[in-house]
Amino acid sequence: MGERAVKIGYSFWGFLGDGITDTPDGGRSHRRTLIDGLIAAGHTLVFLQQDRDRDDAHTPVTGPYAWNPGLPDLDALFLEWRWPIPGRTDTPCTAPGHTCDLHRQQQLLDHYTHRHQIPTLLWDKDQRLAPADPLRLLPQLTVCEPALHPRHGATSLLFPVADHTLDTADPTALAARPRRWPLVYVGNQYGRDAAFGTYFARPAQHLDHVVAGRWTDTGPWPHVNFIGRIPFRQGLDLHARAHATVMLAPARYATSGQYTQRLFESVLAGCAPITPARYRSAATVIPGELHAYDGDHVADITRTLISMPTADRAQLLARCIRRLDPFRLSRQLHTIGQVFDQPQGADNGNLTHHTTRNR
Repeated sequence: MGERAVKIGYSFWGFLGDGITDTPDGGRSHRRTLIDGLIAAGHTLVFLQQDRDRDDAHTPVTGPYAWNPGLPDLDALFLEWRWPIPGRTDTPCTAPGHTCDLHRQQQLLDHYTHRHQIPTLLWDKDQRLAPADPLRLLPQLTVCEPALHPRHGATSLLFPVADHTLDTADPTALAARPRRWPLVYVGNQYGRDAAFGTYFARPAQHLDHVVAGRWTDTGPWPHVNFIGRIPFRQGLDLHARAHATVMLAPARYATSGQYTQRLFESVLAGCAPITPARYRSAATVIPGELHAYDGDHVADITRTLISMPTADRAQLLARCIRRLDPFRLSRQLHTIGQVFDQPQGADNGNLTHHTTRNR
């Protein structure tokens, strides 16, 4: 990628725009940022999965974008990793409720990675690839994780925030906004029960709050105000009307320092990201006064934020914004360039020598 523009096949199961409400696609906050950054750098992208903005959301996204259901010539393959979901992706193609993203991903791997051995970046955004998966041994494939401390020899590729967005964020204006909610959480249940019970459910007994997202088992917390899934833009607006949120995560994220898009979504809306102190490398991306040791501490921090003078809050948000620097788009583009330009396979060629040719 450092030598010349290349053609990248990009596989993702989600949306470039706002999409639909009934989806867990967290990539909407950063996928288009990454794609637009690659295109701005001169590379050609071809999307290899279904155009869900058109087919599911019925709101086609305009721009320099192209979808291809076939097997076009490529220089490199970029996979947002998909995994088996019982009853949905592991069923026959004609079965009710089936989605073909997993079958399509396997077709892409078979053709590009195994047959043509082109450089392949596997972005394991949910840490689902098994430690012993033989894909990890392929010299033409690099596994990336959006974690500060990726596991199993993977490379760190974080969720990106546009450099311009960080450079122009105005903490003073954010601090001056009126806030309706002391505490909110926007996100789905998915392995977060322990963290939720410790760091959110307890302060929710004493603070006005709301939880948006897919939470199917809420029995342990009858006092919590669950409102279900909401449209993507409403989630952003909820952060913009809240004093604080909590960085809740499955254990695998906390131990590897994987911070989801909720971090920069909240900070850039002026909502303070209170973080469990046990979260690995919390000090790298979040100021220390927002590190919480338990639910009572979350409540104390939230009350402090509510009563904080606007000038002090602006200074705190400024520190939060500065600590988002590791997520800069330019840093992620550099990582992708290193992955695709490194020597691949026995011939020691680089990305520009591996274009597929379908015959």
